[in-house]
Amino acid sequence: MAYLALWWRIAGYAPLVTRTAMLVAAAFALTGFFRLAQRVTNTHVSWAATLCVAIYPVFFTQNSLAHVDLAAAGLTFFGLRAYIENKRLAAACWFSMAALAKETAVIAPVALLIWEAMCLIFAARLNSRFNCSFPRLSWKSALLAVPILVLSCWYAYHYEKTGFVFGNQEFFRYNVEATLHPLRIALALLMRLWQLFGYLGLYLLTAAGLLALLLPPLSDGGGERSRIALTIQFAFIAVILAYTVGLSVIGGAVLARYMLPVVPLVILMMISTLWRRVRLWREVVAIVAGGFLVALLANPPYGFSLEDNLAYRDYIRLHQAGENYLTARYPMARVLTAWPASDELTRPYLGYVTRPMQIVRIENFTLDEVISAAEARSSFDVALVFSTKYVPSHPLFEGWRRWQEWKTRFFGYQRDLPPAAAAAILEGRLVFVQQRGGQWIAIIEIERAANARLDVAPPHTDIRWQE
Repeated sequence: MAYLALWWRIAGYAPLVTRTAMLVAAAFALTGFFRLAQRVTNTHVSWAATLCVAIYPVFFTQNSLAHVDLAAAGLTFFGLRAYIENKRLAAACWFSMAALAKETAVIAPVALLIWEAMCLIFAARLNSRFNCSFPRLSWKSALLAVPILVLSCWYAYHYEKTGFVFGNQEFFRYNVEATLHPLRIALALLMRLWQLFGYLGLYLLTAAGLLALLLPPLSDGGGERSRIALTIQFAFIAVILAYTVGLSVIGGAVLARYMLPVVPLVILMMISTLWRRVRLWREVVAIVAGGFLVALLANPPYGFSLEDNLAYRDYIRLHQAGENYLTARYPMARVLTAWPASDELTRPYLGYVTRPMQIVRIENFTLDEVISAAEARSSFDVALVFSTKYVPSHPLFEGWRRWQEWKTRFFGYQRDLPPAAAAAILEGRLVFVQQRGGQWIAIIEIERAANARLDVAPPHTDIRWQE
């Protein structure tokens, strides 16, 4: 955040500046990943893996979104490279910066520290089983605890300034207290595994990698093609497992971007396996890359976060259209809506409106919330309603009532009312509806709203429906 604040101070507080800064962060992260891949394998695999990571939908969309996960991932890649080269002080510095970028990045050095402790306990068995030298716990291992100390200092500073260690009570309840249910942890673990091996085209790479394991290693002129050293693979697996389990236990939202530090490691190991065992490995990687591109542009047949592919662009276009219509026809109206449209209408620097509008905010567009809003109909003139999530045409497990209950109970799932139903409950008239890529936005005029409009349309104006 200090990095972004510096850009804003120098070049201005605008979306273009933020996106440029994030592109630089993405280039930094890809550089770190390429150098890590080059260190553990060959140049051919490094380029192929870096290309796949760059176009993997979750990574690609983070290039233009102001989230901290991308920077944490890049710093973690540099830390892993320093760790593999046995530069423990440098690794401690990189991991410390990653933890300051995002607190959960401390999982990586903790996982490596635990892995070295396990190697000390099972050293003889591991060395004889895999015929290689595994790392042993030493005084240098203590440097892996430096990021924990740095993060603790940050928490102490945070407590001094705010009176909270991890955040206010609501933040802590949502991200820690509410997640410690055994069933919720098990469900989140399954979702994390899907994000590692199947999400948005990753299933193509996983299937190809598993099938490749059935083939013998290829031989070049100099002998059998080499794999990533087992000691390095086990270190990667330790970090991947720690992230998967750790982020299944904590974190209210099970978002795919939280796994950005480890999904590229899975991609790297899979592509290395293809290079080692499949003669047409380039063609297979090209198919996987094509699958990533399709997933970037087309929505999958299952629910997903809008920020994970270019569906977020559809969201922006929809809200630009709806709010342009709103400000042109109802500039002085009081608007009923929910977040994030409430911010879009009150903060002109976001680029949706030129002047703030009056807002009546509700939490979402579920039946209960809309009925509650209808009881206070006199407090607003128009309603801006929109889809808060992507819902596929034929959702998986739609008929499984238990799964719907689990989603609602543990992951905050709610069903948005369609525009016509919301208009009926609010006793209003739909004047604008637009759909795009499985998302929609609508404006509902309450009968009193005609007096608040700058340019009153004829009373029987047809609804604007755009596809």
